[in-house]
Amino acid sequence: MRLKILFFLFCLFSGFIAIAQTGKKTVRCYNEAIRLKARKETDKACKKMEQVLEYDPGFADGYGILGQWYFEAHKFSEAVRVFTKGSVKCQNGGMRFAKPLTRCYIYAGIPDNALALISNYATIKDSAEWNKMKAQALFVRESMAKYTIAEWPANLGIRINTSSPELFPSMAVDSQHLYFTRRVHLDEDFYYADYDSCGGWLYARNMGSPPNTPDQESSQFISADGHYLFFTRCDNRSLDAWTEGGCDLFMAYRVANDSPWTVAQPFGSTINTPSYEGMPTLSPDNRELYFVSDRPGGYGGYDIWVSRFEDGLWQLPVNAGPSINTKGNETAPYMNVDNQTFYFTSDGWLGMGGTDIFMSKKINDTTYTRAVNLGYPINTAFDEMSECVTLDGSKLYFASDRQGPAGNFDLYETPLFGMQKPVPVSYIQGVVYDSISKLRLNYAAIYICNAKRGDTIYQFQSNRGDASFIITLHLNNTYAIHTQRMGFTDVHDTIVFDKQYTQEPMLHNIVMLPTDYVAPILDSMLTMVHFDVNKVDLSDSDKALIREAIVPWMDSKSFMLYVNAYTDNTGTPMINEQLSHQRANQVMHYILSLGVNETMVQAKGWGEAKMIAPNTTPEGQRKNRRVEILLRR
Repeated sequence: MRLKILFFLFCLFSGFIAIAQTGKKTVRCYNEAIRLKARKETDKACKKMEQVLEYDPGFADGYGILGQWYFEAHKFSEAVRVFTKGSVKCQNGGMRFAKPLTRCYIYAGIPDNALALISNYATIKDSAEWNKMKAQALFVRESMAKYTIAEWPANLGIRINTSSPELFPSMAVDSQHLYFTRRVHLDEDFYYADYDSCGGWLYARNMGSPPNTPDQESSQFISADGHYLFFTRCDNRSLDAWTEGGCDLFMAYRVANDSPWTVAQPFGSTINTPSYEGMPTLSPDNRELYFVSDRPGGYGGYDIWVSRFEDGLWQLPVNAGPSINTKGNETAPYMNVDNQTFYFTSDGWLGMGGTDIFMSKKINDTTYTRAVNLGYPINTAFDEMSECVTLDGSKLYFASDRQGPAGNFDLYETPLFGMQKPVPVSYIQGVVYDSISKLRLNYAAIYICNAKRGDTIYQFQSNRGDASFIITLHLNNTYAIHTQRMGFTDVHDTIVFDKQYTQEPMLHNIVMLPTDYVAPILDSMLTMVHFDVNKVDLSDSDKALIREAIVPWMDSKSFMLYVNAYTDNTGTPMINEQLSHQRANQVMHYILSLGVNETMVQAKGWGEAKMIAPNTTPEGQRKNRRVEILLRR
């Protein structure tokens, strides 16, 4: 009996040793996985955690942690596999992993499986969370079912994209230069690429300094005319800790498109605060500045704010409102050149997952339509953000990490269709200059008005450097252009802006006349009638001569006729003066009989005041006995 007891105790003790050894191995492997994840070696950490689950298939926490790591790395199918296995292997695993598995099904593009889980496991206790996932699953299913377009967003390729993240595409209205941010070893700088005539982009180049500095420059926006660069700069602090905070808005300028950029200047305390300010975009009329901030007064997280330029100053920003902002994060605003269609990025609105790109329409200065998701395949379960649209509204450029690790963004382009597209626009470009000196006139105020109603739609200024301007306008409209500048006469033009300018802009220079300009008097001799001695009557041939000279000008309303009569020096001066008056009046009355307004004709007799030939011969005297008809314009 004693031997049996000793044998039993030996076997029991041996079993305890085996279990203890297995547990220690699991713990060591688990701790190593956690250390690898802390060092951001996610792939190695996941492999090590997979080993943990091999050692202990019922380890519920291991499934939860590994599934979350795969989800955060955007490996949604792997996350589905892990949570599905945990649901089977772990006690009460179906209920425990129902929520994360549902979410992974949605992100993996399997919404029907997600809806089945919701139907089986949704509880009243967590109804709000379940309802949110149900709404997202239904949205994903509907968006993917609607996708019938053959074209998939195209990666811009190795000339633009690298192993580093590329974000925030931007371009001026000519669509000939692409600007973007590249993050290299945690340092963000601006790059640009020129358009290739073959249909792509040439290799991107660093924009240099300025505007790049050792600090973080990001999320740039270039104005429609290409002269202003608005961007975010981080790692700055001013002495008052207010004018410049951690991340603020800056602006740089260049005189012409081939000129160097100025050293960037911050916007100041009206815009910048100790909170985050970044991701600026400017409306095409240069009157509204949109940007992102987490300042107090928002709806939660990052919101989009708007500042208007009035009376020469940027006004205090106002929140874009609940049609745009949510409790989540709204970032990367972009106002299209139609000044109506507004694009932005959000994780707060219903979407495909991660951050999606949305659009809204501007109703007035403070009101927007409710945000609309651009849908699949522009948006996916990965992160899509930072967008811009070509002038013709046909292409969207955006950043996405759909083809790489989470956060490693590339730039893509994709066609826009239907409601995704903005209102058709094109642009007018030109310069303002002095009509006399031909010098260019900067700071000229250009008002674009509705030709029918007369109200001002936009207000611009000619560029302070080269006096150029670019104005984007909706097609198929008639506009009145009113230009003002101190020291010059106002200029009023009317243009018909129709579909012929869809592909090419309208070239329209504005020529201004100085207010102190005195127009030279331009007199043109139309004809000359000669009289016999002491005669005042007009012969038929004289009348025909006058009629032939006058008739071509009768449709014009901007001329003046001067009828000047002269005599030779025979006879007395008093008689000659009277005779010249009679001859001038005869000619004037005949001109009036042709239908010329009497206010446009002046007649005067000058006697022998202006001789054009010697009076020593009969021929010379005849030349002096004349009536001149002059045209003044």
